[in-house]
Amino acid sequence: MLTIDGSFGEGGGQVLRSSLALSLVTGNPFRIVDIRRRRSRPGLRKQHLTAVGAAAAVGGATVTEVEVGSLELTFAPRLTAGGNYTFSIGTAGSTTLVLQTILPALMLAPEASTVILEGGTHNPQSPTFEFLERAYLPLVRRMGPNVSATLERPGFYPAGGGRMVVSIKPNPTLRPLNLLDRGPIREHRAKASVANLPRHIAEREIETLLRKLRWDRSCFAIEELTDVDGPGNVVIVELIAEHVTEVFAGFGQKGVPAEAVARHLGAEVKEYLRADVPVGRYLGDQLVLLNAVAGGGTFRTLSPTTHLTTQLAVIREFLGFEVGLTEERAGAWLVEVPTGAARVES
Repeated sequence: MLTIDGSFGEGGGQVLRSSLALSLVTGNPFRIVDIRRRRSRPGLRKQHLTAVGAAAAVGGATVTEVEVGSLELTFAPRLTAGGNYTFSIGTAGSTTLVLQTILPALMLAPEASTVILEGGTHNPQSPTFEFLERAYLPLVRRMGPNVSATLERPGFYPAGGGRMVVSIKPNPTLRPLNLLDRGPIREHRAKASVANLPRHIAEREIETLLRKLRWDRSCFAIEELTDVDGPGNVVIVELIAEHVTEVFAGFGQKGVPAEAVARHLGAEVKEYLRADVPVGRYLGDQLVLLNAVAGGGTFRTLSPTTHLTTQLAVIREFLGFEVGLTEERAGAWLVEVPTGAARVES
């Protein structure tokens, strides 16, 4: 049985989620220790428990008894099964991260699945629903499975209350994804959403972004949400290129001016555009796991984050090969799963 150090690299929930995902697709059991040891609140939190429970459900796994605060667990999967699943986090924990834990296995399952997830859909430090729907899932579909997601109700941190439905039509193998150029930008747009907050917050964010990005005013929109739990504010920027769509998000925070939120987001978008690579930082660490499961594939991305390097370490533990990570020029890196790497099949 593999033993995984849950405190290495990024040191957060990603080590656990990636280990669960790869355990499901390989059938390899594992033990993880020191889960989130270096975090201010170490151990499992509610959303991590939901990810463990979701992985156990779809993989028929045996799991040691765990609770909030647990620092270790063992996970031994049997056979992944498609079907109808509902997972409720009970907090504003990220539904998109729970989904990405079980999605690789369900994409290879022998039957289709419908997954309902309840909790947070728009959380800082996690992929937003828009990122999932418009950036991530279109690339998943290129790899073979047909996966679509519908947002029934947004859920903002800290109140949660969101709900999304995901339909998964699997494929027995994944086609490696090669994404080396993004091609010309065909469309760009931005939307500031406020939930149970004054409209002027979104107006200030849009005005700041307009000055920062210098796009036509018709590319910007404001959305006011009222039928949601608690307050929330998110700004979404979408860049639609010939070969890829990238989605960036900025979140309003108490004590942080709306203008600062928009300036930071605008700087992130401009860095991506200057780098002239197809894959942004957050998309990169998620795509590399799928390519590793597919047994090949390459893409260009921005300078690696600790999330990406952590992902490479977990892949090495479960699949037994090194993923290439090469700086081609300032701000542009090549991520390459070696051709002929062990392909995982259903």
